[in-house]
Amino acid sequence: MAQGLAGELENERNHVRGDGRRPPRAVVGSHRIEEEMFGRAFDKNIIRRIAVAALLIFTGTQLLIPLIIRYAIDHGMTPGGIDRSALLAAVGAFLLAILTNFAAGYTQETVVGKMAENVLFDIRRAMFAHLQKVSLSFMDKTEVGRLMSRLQGDVNSIQEFLETSVYSVGDVALLFGIVFVMLWLDFRLGLLTLSVLPVLVIVRIVWLPRARDAFMAAHETNSVVNGALAEAIHGVRTVQSMDRQQVNFILFDDKAHANLRTHLIAAKYAQVMVPIVDGLTGLAMAIVIVVGGSMVMNGRIDVGVLVAYLFYIQRFFDPIRSLTLQYSIMQRAMASGKRLTDVLDVKIDVQDKPDAKVLSPEMDGSVEFRDVTFGYDPNRSVLKNVSFRVNPGETVALVGPTGSGKSSAMALVHRFYDVQQGQVLVGGHDVRDLTQESLARQVAMVLQEPFLFTGTVFENIRYHKTEATRDEVIEAAKAVGAHDFIMSLANGYEAQLDERGGNLSLGQRQLISFARALVADAKILVLDEATANIDSYTEMLIQKALIKILEGRTGLVIAHRLATIRDADRIIVLQNGQMIETGDHGQLMAAAGLYSKLYNLNYASFDDIPEEELDASAQASSQT
Repeated sequence: MAQGLAGELENERNHVRGDGRRPPRAVVGSHRIEEEMFGRAFDKNIIRRIAVAALLIFTGTQLLIPLIIRYAIDHGMTPGGIDRSALLAAVGAFLLAILTNFAAGYTQETVVGKMAENVLFDIRRAMFAHLQKVSLSFMDKTEVGRLMSRLQGDVNSIQEFLETSVYSVGDVALLFGIVFVMLWLDFRLGLLTLSVLPVLVIVRIVWLPRARDAFMAAHETNSVVNGALAEAIHGVRTVQSMDRQQVNFILFDDKAHANLRTHLIAAKYAQVMVPIVDGLTGLAMAIVIVVGGSMVMNGRIDVGVLVAYLFYIQRFFDPIRSLTLQYSIMQRAMASGKRLTDVLDVKIDVQDKPDAKVLSPEMDGSVEFRDVTFGYDPNRSVLKNVSFRVNPGETVALVGPTGSGKSSAMALVHRFYDVQQGQVLVGGHDVRDLTQESLARQVAMVLQEPFLFTGTVFENIRYHKTEATRDEVIEAAKAVGAHDFIMSLANGYEAQLDERGGNLSLGQRQLISFARALVADAKILVLDEATANIDSYTEMLIQKALIKILEGRTGLVIAHRLATIRDADRIIVLQNGQMIETGDHGQLMAAAGLYSKLYNLNYASFDDIPEEELDASAQASSQT
């Protein structure tokens, strides 16, 4: 671990900006890792030994205190009078036991808290790292709110369990210790005291499966509520624009009530054991008082033994009560643990091969599809036997109606998914034979819905290429026409953006996305409806910028607007996952096929075309 940290720090020292300043993660002071000088600050073996020692000392002092009280009664207060020396010795021993008990308890709490936080830290890191790598097919069908419920609520349940688990171990040790001491003091009285335990065992056997189901149901309804809440928050603009607040509230209220019912049931099972344990405590104490009192009267045991028994009975049922409450916590934690491991066990469908190659930045930038068949559901193909080649430096436009497979094809270039049949090649290599990191560095994407992250404009533009200098960022922003509006913001390039860039207009967010793609300096640029949601003036600026952006790069452009693709080197027309036509604008117009007919009908976009007319045009094109 120390070597890994040292390596990270060394990388940071080497990543100096072009303007001479260090990147934001630069460090100050000595770069030497403290653990190299003094050893590891957190050693699991040492911590474990300290925890076990503190536990044993804590349990031992709990067992010792009633025996000290017994000694004080039997030896300090005799029929012949008070023995001051025996009482002073008992008081001294009692104070020492109390102080030792406090120190051991404090050590337990501190050490266990530290261990719990380290485990939670590892769980959160593992969850985040895994979710960053899981295949998009999993994310496509999973609600964000449900994932957040697992990342937060379930991790908190694990935290609660970890912080109390060592006390559960201590309670078990104390329980066995009390049984041993009671039987040692008086075997028959000890057996009488333990006679109430079969009732507790029967109750727990009946309670356990019902409690487990109740806790799991509560967690599931939590996820449903969090999923609905997240969806409502993300779509609040649409909700308000359609005046759906009341309808959504009623729907959410149903889910919230279902959640309330499951939590009330879980709470009932969590608390039902406490009064049962309290009742058994009272019953055991009554047995000891009645039977033990008669034994004292008969002179079979000392008064001190009876008093010690009463203390031990209270302490005997205390850990049982505590274990009952902790068992409820454990059941919730087990339910949470299962839900967390379900996420951690999600198979990563798209992974690097052990012998995967690094895609060289010097590769030619070509893209080729060879008989590609792909579907998000293997039984329903989105692309069917699609084959085409994009030559280095060529700009190719993919057009077609919604659902024809354009965006799916571009997702395969970046290897967000793997094909069911055929091959997708980048730079002459099957994308499945390349490392995902090196492929991502050579494929930059600008999507229809730009996503900006919380942070500065500068950090967002160089998001794909964190080592980019300020000059490179500014040059890219000027090239796409974003520089002027950025400079009009308070603090310019250091202006803070809200979540998803909410304090910018859609067109401004898209311009920053274009600048980000330009800074990435990738060989292949994918524009997926990148100009669909912006105004005509901004689109004109971007169209001019694209001439510069695409210089020396391979361009893949997805567009519905026919007017935006006339200047492409080649146009590929897709319909129902199949390639219908290919050629440049002039060739397709001369062929008088589907593209030509639709263009001559003066439709601005494929989406404007009635479905029956589209089908008729496609049939005519296929006959041609």
